[in-house]
Amino acid sequence: RMSMPKDLRTFIDQVAEKRPDDIVRVDREVDPKHELTAVVEKLERADRYPAVYFEKVKGSNLPSIINLTASYERLAMALDTSVDRMVETFCEREENPIPPVEVSDGPVKEVVLTGDDADLSVLPITTHNALDAGPFICSGLGICKDPETGKHNVGIYRHQVHDNKTLGNWIYEAHHGYHVWQRYSEMNEPMPFAIAIGHHPGAVMGAVSRYPGVGGEFDGSGGLMNEPMEIVPASTVDLMVPARAEVVVEGLMPPSDMKHEGPFGEWPRYYTATGPKPYINVTAITMRKDPIYFDIFAAHPEHNFVGGLPRMGSIYRRVKEVVPSVTKVNVPMSGGARAHVSISMKKSVDGEPKQAAFAAFMAENNVKLVILVDDDIDVFNEPEVLWAVMSRFEADRDLIVMPNCLGNKVYPTSYNITRDGLGTMNTKVIMDATRPAPPTEFPKRAQVPPEWIEKIDLANYIKPWA
Repeated sequence: RMSMPKDLRTFIDQVAEKRPDDIVRVDREVDPKHELTAVVEKLERADRYPAVYFEKVKGSNLPSIINLTASYERLAMALDTSVDRMVETFCEREENPIPPVEVSDGPVKEVVLTGDDADLSVLPITTHNALDAGPFICSGLGICKDPETGKHNVGIYRHQVHDNKTLGNWIYEAHHGYHVWQRYSEMNEPMPFAIAIGHHPGAVMGAVSRYPGVGGEFDGSGGLMNEPMEIVPASTVDLMVPARAEVVVEGLMPPSDMKHEGPFGEWPRYYTATGPKPYINVTAITMRKDPIYFDIFAAHPEHNFVGGLPRMGSIYRRVKEVVPSVTKVNVPMSGGARAHVSISMKKSVDGEPKQAAFAAFMAENNVKLVILVDDDIDVFNEPEVLWAVMSRFEADRDLIVMPNCLGNKVYPTSYNITRDGLGTMNTKVIMDATRPAPPTEFPKRAQVPPEWIEKIDLANYIKPWA
């Protein structure tokens, strides 16, 4: 029997079958303004991060799922691998993109709403955090097309609901989508835009991966899913959209015009980056006949997990090209899965760690801190990384501070060139916690023989007390 093409539903089924404790239902009606996210935050405070499926959301006929991508175990499952192999598998698949397949029809075209029927109030759009300016779509694949090359570009942006026919579009100036909008504005033409909501995590991670130049995300998503993404013509704009999405919102972005957007709780868990931004006039909403609204919990762990793995993959790939002795890369949750990177390496010559750090900064402008450790340190174990800093790092010799670097203005500490306001620059830090390269001797680490640790199966040893 042919397996179903991958989409949101096949992944929900996979989680329910393989990790049944990772998904829960809420059958009572919840308010999309704060009540829905309050349930998830209450779980978080109990150190629980399951996917939560809300069957009834006030004001809409659609159920909503949130927190689906809030664990590396589930993201590893989406890549058919384990957490230990997750970054390498991500890189292997990202390096082998699979072009999309154009189809004439697909599930997302089962219901087509245009004109007055294309009303955003049909969707259970969430107001996530206390000071958010209103409901925001923050889980959609934002799709546009370069007017010169015809290549489709995909990214995940935040979209404030201004009214039932208008959405904000907060695209960071350094991202490709903004450059494309500027080209349309120079031509004084509206830019076609589509937001695809609800797909396989491979498609979601493909949209936030870093590719050179405009475009490549549909191919990258295919690589991550290990099969081609089916795409179908949109109904009212000249774009291709994922055929197996749950919902697609189509619209046109007026050239050069902006509306005030924000505040919104961003991934560093602050309300930053508020101001005038482009917007979308909605022309159509297409969906499955029984769609599921897919949401990502902004400014909470899920927001960082789903962005963290693609960044680990990009950084690992770029750094390994420069320094082949690199063994592992982690972009920890403590830095919002973007702000700092731990890199382990089998160092062969002194100076290599600095090269690896420079490559990490080149790969990802959000990174503010790079910590470099030897390959006996587990970069996914933060206490162990900090132990390496404590025992192998001396600040006067092993610390580099680099001011005035391109960063990201969502950090509350970011600055402009005159240091009198928020800007696009941050100060970057390198901490080299590696031992000197051989033949220099360094005291041996005290630990149990590794072959004994390998031999022990805890199930044969540990029994309940009572």
